[in-house]
Amino acid sequence: MRKELGIFLLLIALCVVTAAINPRFVSQANLTNMSNVVGLFGLFSLGLGLVIITGGIDLSVGAMFALTGVLLAMMLREWHWRWSVAVAAAVALPMLLGWGHAWLITRIKLQPFIVTLCGLLIYRGVARFLAQDATKGFGDAEGFAGLRDFATGKFLGLPMPFAILILVSILMWFVLHRSVFGRYLLAIGRNEEAVRFSGINTRRVIMGAYVLAGALTGIAGVLLAFYTNSVSPSTHGNFYELYGIAAAVLGGCSLRGGEGSVIGILIGAALLQVLQNLVNLLGIPSSLNFAVMGAVVLFGVIADQIFQRRAALDQGRH
Repeated sequence: MRKELGIFLLLIALCVVTAAINPRFVSQANLTNMSNVVGLFGLFSLGLGLVIITGGIDLSVGAMFALTGVLLAMMLREWHWRWSVAVAAAVALPMLLGWGHAWLITRIKLQPFIVTLCGLLIYRGVARFLAQDATKGFGDAEGFAGLRDFATGKFLGLPMPFAILILVSILMWFVLHRSVFGRYLLAIGRNEEAVRFSGINTRRVIMGAYVLAGALTGIAGVLLAFYTNSVSPSTHGNFYELYGIAAAVLGGCSLRGGEGSVIGILIGAALLQVLQNLVNLLGIPSSLNFAVMGAVVLFGVIADQIFQRRAALDQGRH
């Protein structure tokens, strides 16, 4: 809990500093846009957090966004599928891909890094092939205007992605912190072999984490496609998996596995977006966004290493 409190205080301090430097930070337009983006990034960051807690990683999220976004646009605009079927397919595809990742990791014993890196290349390539490198859009949304209005609308004054994030976060809190499945996830991240010897089917638990992450990626992918209103297969979702990993690590998830919390991941996602907002408001070149993100990940890993060493020293003393 100390990690979450520390990162929350850092978030508050950063918001205060940013508002003092540029009052536009607290304008309604900026807060609405930022909560929109926090909602989008928070959704798939939660999924990535689950995977990281098991000791895994997923580098294919951004490419999944490109593939599902291209297919969603084609299903709605070119193939004229019912919007409900198209959305279901766009969410089911990342879930299926997540299951495939988990199968290769648990059955073939491949490293998560290699499996998902290959996925990144494959899904991005398939998206570009299907779209023939052309940008896909939703036009006037004929036949699915209700879906577009829902994805880009508001609920109780909150942007829809942020409202959905709140609902999903409540559900994920119960899954991770109040369910047997969540306890198994954390235990596998700490010592998978010991959990297996205790009679728990670790393969199913790990598969569950990757499939859940795929579902959250699919939901975020649909919302992101309508948020941008167009999908360029070569750039859509580029490096987004790194933002998700950074949010999870910054929020207290250990890259070794076995540690993490829903609240921490949410705070990490919000902190990253405030940092990006600060960069934009200060007129700093957007190319430095990656430098900021890299520095944040490095900071998170260093902090995790320090906490791990202190915990080991405390245990040794007792």
